[in-house]
Amino acid sequence: MSTLIRVLRNIVIGVFIFYLALFGFTKAIRYPEPIATIKLGFAPASKTPDLMPFHQIVAAPSTFAPWQKGESEVIDQVTWNGKKQDFEVFLNETQTNAFLVIRKGKITYEEYFNGKTQSTVLPSYSVAKTMTSLLVGQLIDEGKIKESDTFVSILPEFKADSSFDKVTIKDLLDMNSGIGVSDNYPTGPSGWGVAIAQMYASTDVNWFLKNNRRMAEEPGTFAEYRSVNTQMLGLIIQKITGRSLAEEFTDRVWQKVGADYDATWNVDHKQGHEKAFCCFNATARDYARVGQALMSGDPKIASTSWKARLSTPAVTLDYGWGYGAQMWHPYPGVNLMLGLHGQYIYQDALHDTVIVKLSDMPTSADGISEKIAAVLKEISEKN
Repeated sequence: MSTLIRVLRNIVIGVFIFYLALFGFTKAIRYPEPIATIKLGFAPASKTPDLMPFHQIVAAPSTFAPWQKGESEVIDQVTWNGKKQDFEVFLNETQTNAFLVIRKGKITYEEYFNGKTQSTVLPSYSVAKTMTSLLVGQLIDEGKIKESDTFVSILPEFKADSSFDKVTIKDLLDMNSGIGVSDNYPTGPSGWGVAIAQMYASTDVNWFLKNNRRMAEEPGTFAEYRSVNTQMLGLIIQKITGRSLAEEFTDRVWQKVGADYDATWNVDHKQGHEKAFCCFNATARDYARVGQALMSGDPKIASTSWKARLSTPAVTLDYGWGYGAQMWHPYPGVNLMLGLHGQYIYQDALHDTVIVKLSDMPTSADGISEKIAAVLKEISEKN
């Protein structure tokens, strides 16, 4: 018995020492403590908002008319995987949590799945990039910043004595900065150490950026989707306003559109920096409010000039889609806010339609956005 006790004691001590070493390592690279990191790495997309600290975005629903219901529509079949299939098959195979169709400002289709409801706050991932762009646009309209301003002219502590110092706000908006932080998202634990995963999990985004200023190309010479660009825009907003992105978004957008529910924006640490590139979380109806306001211009959350900027492709990125000012353009006249794991806010002004799809797709499914967008287009244009 004494031998067994000694073995068990040694195992416990060994595990404890290993955990301490792992704790020290995660602290050194500005990750959450080991157990929190593991939870974050394995959680489904819809569970991540509560696994990182966040700042609150406060709703004021009484200031805006409630959603109206239009004539309910039935979506029987869609073209999916090259053939007509039941809409339910599409929803299931793309692991849908919420699906809304808004026509002429009224809800005509609304369904929730997997235990989600109208009040469930769900992550948007890179839809957050467009949310960040809305704040940038307002600051430009107010003359507080210009697209020609360099990042380091606003935040000189990040000067690198390289072409990094030439990166402008315009370069950041159009994914044209040349900063060498790839958006490669490997699946599973093997991907936790890549730069984009480090930025996502980081407890100190300033530290991350100061250690990731290497340039892959000269600014303005090569367009590639890189989330670090949006994070830098977030730092600019915070520096110029002296407030958090959540506070600015509350006043400038959320309460203007009359959001029904509070939203959240995950941060590196409390009172720290919002993860501007990924981590905005809200209900499906409230995402639709932002899409509807942008498309219709009422309420006004983007000036005429910034709405035009958002609606005009500046570069060509994945799938051959246009991109500009943190907005995708899969088809002529269509604006799309797009996020990892299957998050879509599709805005079709010609057909006066907004579609919201929020999902729990795995990282490995990131390459099928083109197929999903085609289904949204089909639904949008059916009436």
